Amino acid sequence: MDTRRFNIRAAIGAVAAAALISGAAWRGLAAGPPAPAVANAQAPAVTGRAVAAGPRDSYADIVKAVAPAVVTIRVESKATPSPTQFQGGDDFFRRFFGDDDDQPRRRVVPRAQRQRGLGSGVVMSADGYILTNNHVVEGADKIQVDLADGRTLEGKVIGTDKPSDLALIKVNGSGLPTAPLGNSDNAQVGDVVLAIGNPLGVGQTVTMGIVSAKGRSTGSGDGSRTYQDFLQTDAPINHGNSGGALVNTRGEVVGINAEMLSPVDANIGIGFAIPSNMARHVMDDLRKDGHVRRAQLGVEVQPVTSDLAESLGLKHVGGAIVGKVTPDSAADRAGLKRGDVIQSFNGQPVTDINSLRNHVADAQPGSSAAVVIVRDGSEKTVSVKLDEADVSKESARNRESGAVDKGALGIAVEKNSKGLVITEVNPDSRAADAGLQEGDLILEVNRQAVQSVDELRAAVRKTTNRPVLLLVEREGRSLFVTVKPNNG
Repeated sequence: MDTRRFNIRAAIGAVAAAALISGAAWRGLAAGPPAPAVANAQAPAVTGRAVAAGPRDSYADIVKAVAPAVVTIRVESKATPSPTQFQGGDDFFRRFFGDDDDQPRRRVVPRAQRQRGLGSGVVMSADGYILTNNHVVEGADKIQVDLADGRTLEGKVIGTDKPSDLALIKVNGSGLPTAPLGNSDNAQVGDVVLAIGNPLGVGQTVTMGIVSAKGRSTGSGDGSRTYQDFLQTDAPINHGNSGGALVNTRGEVVGINAEMLSPVDANIGIGFAIPSNMARHVMDDLRKDGHVRRAQLGVEVQPVTSDLAESLGLKHVGGAIVGKVTPDSAADRAGLKRGDVIQSFNGQPVTDINSLRNHVADAQPGSSAAVVIVRDGSEKTVSVKLDEADVSKESARNRESGAVDKGALGIAVEKNSKGLVITEVNPDSRAADAGLQEGDLILEVNRQAVQSVDELRAAVRKTTNRPVLLLVEREGRSLFVTVKPNNG
């Protein structure tokens, strides 16, 4: 028995020795070729102190400066009561056990539930004004703010702005740590950024990445988030990070973290932050007026695609083409016309509809703006005195029956009081590929009004070396569509 124990111990010792030898060999390989042997070399004494190899590669100083201004926001709201397990309460039991007239009937009332949410925020002033997302505090009837020093303060909503998904709340305090807002226009794709917030309630967390893109629009929300100019980042943003800070390496907040894009409801490196310049405008208006005032141009526009640029004879793809000018609007008074291509607004390039919308919204109502347009191949600058934004109303269309024609575009049309309405689209035609739909009202062909089927035919036949440019009205909106004729 003792011999067996000795043999086992000897075997274990051999294995341990082999493991140590293997580890030493691995360390030697990892460290590179062995140094030449030195006669009578003495092993250096172990002091237990690391040797500094140079400056520390760290963002710790930035985090120490900004993180105290990033707070956790906890909200509570009333949830819709869910029905009881047995619909009808006591009636369920009476159906099986009969009535008991001696007992008073009780009505089962569902118990009200409390709904809780979690987000982040950034302290903007020492007296307690905090920026966060609208979706963090929307519908909340109780708000608690956890500060970095461990205190919890009651918060109240000063104002919210659903179109930008921003909100301003206030806590009673003084001398609170703040974070400076930087200039998000100076942020460049490739800049290193840090995302600070409280993801999933685990506590304040810092993640690192870069600015992946600028000027993003995700089309998120229920259609009410109309002002989107996101900074995209691969710095991990998860649930609970909403309202937190996106910080550059100068310690400036360049964005308010807002959302992530993922098919699995988990971070995959596509996150979005509201740029600081937009946040500053919204915050100032909310603090001053409790709501946001935005300018309005008074046009319906669509992006200039490659086909549109070719049809209009433009040198470059980009900008926004005016499909409709609202009567008595700022654009109407300034002389803007349907078909004008807006290329810049107050010196800022217009790359698409979203950029134009954001440029206009960032201006002050009543101010004058310089708008550069291309009209009939010529560039000109128009001065526009901006209105204050208002909710537009769509108008209904009236239809009348008339003659039917099936031409080279692959559509059937009927004449009505306003023009030519499309009644059929060949699914295999180029008209279908271009997105024409039944019910579209054709107003113009190649910038010329058409009132009859013959005028439509003639205009299409004249177009031989480029796509046909149609102006159509759809559900009260005017838009340009380019179609390559089937016989072209």
